[in-house]
Amino acid sequence: MTAPQLRLATSSGPAGGTVLLVSPVGEAFQDLPALLEREGLRVTYATPEDRCGAERVGAVVTSRVEQVASLRATWPAVPVVVALGVPTVSEVVEAVRAGATDVVAAADGVEAAARRIRDLARVRTERDGQRQLQQDLARAYRFEGVVGNSPAMHEVLRIASIVAPTDATVLLTGESGTGKELVARSIHLQSRRAGGPLVVLHCGAVPETLLETELFGHEKGAYTHALHARPGKFEQASEGTLFLDEVGDMSPRMQVKLLRVLQERVVERVGGSRPVRVDCRIVAATNRDLRQMVREGTFREDLYYRLNVVSLHLPPLRERLEDLPLLVDFFVEKYRRQTGKPVRGVTEAALRKLREHPWPGNVRELEATVHRAVILAQGEWIDAADVVVDGWLGARGA
Repeated sequence: MTAPQLRLATSSGPAGGTVLLVSPVGEAFQDLPALLEREGLRVTYATPEDRCGAERVGAVVTSRVEQVASLRATWPAVPVVVALGVPTVSEVVEAVRAGATDVVAAADGVEAAARRIRDLARVRTERDGQRQLQQDLARAYRFEGVVGNSPAMHEVLRIASIVAPTDATVLLTGESGTGKELVARSIHLQSRRAGGPLVVLHCGAVPETLLETELFGHEKGAYTHALHARPGKFEQASEGTLFLDEVGDMSPRMQVKLLRVLQERVVERVGGSRPVRVDCRIVAATNRDLRQMVREGTFREDLYYRLNVVSLHLPPLRERLEDLPLLVDFFVEKYRRQTGKPVRGVTEAALRKLREHPWPGNVRELEATVHRAVILAQGEWIDAADVVVDGWLGARGA
């Protein structure tokens, strides 16, 4: 199967997006519109009473500090910039407290102010563009739910879309919480085995004494309370996919047994002697460095090569922060529907706070944080006060 060719729609408008100027703009900034247009931005005007305006606004600019709160209410997810001639300390403090993203001063040069507004507008516009690109990626590669537009995730999706229609064994690596099970599920749904079951076994969560019977099943009377024969995960995954998560946690004894099944494609139930042929695809995952474990002698080299036919590494969230806005939007929509709360998105202040966290728990931790924020949000927009991340000092609103 040839990998799909991704064709992206491009906007016919200015690349930097639209800046909304709230009239009247201070006299010191009379050259600002022309400078913004020179920076590749579209300039649109509005009055303080307007409650609608240009679509996909990248930034809103006002010269009145007292307008900031109402502009934030109208454009909660858009940067609000206050443009003042020579701002006093009290004006800057008041603007920031009211929710301004930035304060630019004519005294520092109107050209510098235009560049700062340009940068803020482009970040906002690129976020909209990334959301559209993510939709294009999902359509092209059919990896619904796998969210990411970073180069690393684009490469994961590209390779996964190539290998999915085959029966090749896939090894997914990456830290806990990076979405390995979601990718495994997507690979299964794109495969010729999509009509069969996807059976999941978290190897690290099953005691070794039970792992063998979980994988291979048991016959009636194999041990106390084994009143009936029971097929194992390999048999349950017949004509489908078996996802072995945390495969690096297997003991050396279980590694030998797994290797035999991968080589011969037969299992023997615990307490039985009749070989049972199995027909399932294997996708394995680990958050451990199997190559290092091979060098240390704690993971079999022959098993490693059996599992590592095609390897996909999922990067940690801290290495693909450009995907953070897309992931946040995805989880807001998910939990908005689940909770029934009228939450539409996050403010720029909330997004900044989310960007500052190192995310040791990766996407799983981000999902829990957004879920919590949706529950805590008092209005239509999640603000910084609603973002409570485990490990951060201070109470809500700190």
